[in-house]
Amino acid sequence: MKTSISVLGSGSWGTALAISLAQKGYKTKLWGRNKELLNVLKKKRENIKYLPGIIFPENIEITDSLLNAAENADTVVLSVASQATREVLRNLKNIVSKDCIIVNTAKGIEKDSLKPISVVAAEELPQNPFVALSGPSHAEEVSKGLPTTLVSSAYQKKDAEFIQDIFMSPKIRVYTNPDVLGVELGGAFKNIIALAAGISDGLGFGDNAKAALMTRGIVEISRLGVEMGAQPNTFSGLSGIGDLIVTCTSIHSRNRRCGILIGQGVPPKKAIKEIGMVVEGIFAVDAAYRLSQKYHVEMPIAEELFRLLNEAKDVKASVINLMTRQKKHEMEENAANGLW
Repeated sequence: MKTSISVLGSGSWGTALAISLAQKGYKTKLWGRNKELLNVLKKKRENIKYLPGIIFPENIEITDSLLNAAENADTVVLSVASQATREVLRNLKNIVSKDCIIVNTAKGIEKDSLKPISVVAAEELPQNPFVALSGPSHAEEVSKGLPTTLVSSAYQKKDAEFIQDIFMSPKIRVYTNPDVLGVELGGAFKNIIALAAGISDGLGFGDNAKAALMTRGIVEISRLGVEMGAQPNTFSGLSGIGDLIVTCTSIHSRNRRCGILIGQGVPPKKAIKEIGMVVEGIFAVDAAYRLSQKYHVEMPIAEELFRLLNEAKDVKASVINLMTRQKKHEMEENAANGLW
């Protein structure tokens, strides 16, 4: 196989993707900034911190040099935190060729600019093809070869299909989708609802409450996404409801685990520190709230979480606010069209 792939980010997801690609026979380089962690990876051929027990294939090269990792790559997979993506892209400017495909797997929005990663990539590497790779996919399961589905989204069909072919295997099924914005927004904002679902669990609420949060949560996400220009049916797909389900229910979800701690009374900053990894939902709450104000979209769950995280609002008071809002028709569009 001639394709040379560089995976940037040695956390759980970057490591899992590198393992999957190497198992398919691709020459794969795994880059990270944490030299101490990388030394352990090189010595043990295992990411003991994030994916213990999963041994690296021999064709994974581990490096802390971005130049070494990416200079000859024809595909660069970004698996760094969304807030660090612009810096990494900027550092790639004089390294990658203009034909190198940039694949983003981070599920977040740049907090200061409120831009999705596709826009950030277009600003930093305007000549390079861009693909968003998303969907319900925990690294812990992918690294073990458990069945997983993903969605490859790009502006050009050939780019989406190229990445589909690269990642497709008997263990990973990849679909394509032309709605880059919708795929990105679904992946980013489902983390907000996962935080809320975790808080619900931490408070001791049951399945009824979680089902309500998930269902009304995807309504909020879709409502904002469509207003921003995304396609509504994307939010019914893998990067929308699919990713929402897995993130709100799984023991692997750091957003849900962070929410559980908050629901149990742990202050948000302490909860984040206890998780020990980036909790993308924290940044997504702020972005969603600000975007909802900008586009005049009603997002009550996101708004309550924003006030909880930024104004030290009592968790139980937030629940009361959500439950006692003005009564609504569930399908407001139907009501507006005279179906009652």
